[in-house]
Amino acid sequence: MKKHLPPCKAQGTRSNKRGVILKKTLIYIHGKGGSAEGAERYKPICPDYEVIGAEYDGSFPSAAQVGIKEAYDKAEGEVTLLTESIGTYFAMHTLQKEKIKKALFISPILDMEKLILDMMSWANVSEEMLKKKSEIKTNFGETLSWDYLCFVREHPISWSVPTDILYAEKDNLTSINTVNDFAARHGSAVTVMKNGEHWFHTKEQLAFLDKWLLSSINR
Repeated sequence: MKKHLPPCKAQGTRSNKRGVILKKTLIYIHGKGGSAEGAERYKPICPDYEVIGAEYDGSFPSAAQVGIKEAYDKAEGEVTLLTESIGTYFAMHTLQKEKIKKALFISPILDMEKLILDMMSWANVSEEMLKKKSEIKTNFGETLSWDYLCFVREHPISWSVPTDILYAEKDNLTSINTVNDFAARHGSAVTVMKNGEHWFHTKEQLAFLDKWLLSSINR
């Protein structure tokens, strides 16, 4: 007798208890120097999700909003965010009022004002100097902007999405204190990779990231 096999589920879908197909989308938001194409890496890891990448202009938070919101508007069903570095700040700023099931942050920039002030300290730049000159180029490759700092201060973020964080022990941009403070306020689960770096790129680091992602996205 020929067996009747159940139909295959389409990528980016799942069924609820009543057998109704529910779509799921994972939006990948890259960090500095990345691109939407980085989403391709996560498709084999998250086969139950429609994985899409957000392409955006990272020169200013309001500019980044455009591409990130476009990606969100394309998403169908339950939406999960996967963000890296400064992409985390842009994502929280843009999508804080949207319906998102879960957020997964990799080496996140969680306190942009603190990061800018830290960079000003590294460059020995005071607020008075920055306000007077408007922009100051640093010797570590970043350009400090008074308008950027003012924008961050004038647009605080209110985040209420369930969030898991992957943090690297040797992250040079965000301190563990900043991460723990955010986690305490938002009830976030934090995983720390010992000897990890802000940019997860080695074979060992990527394997750790993948294991964390599989565990977190299904929790």
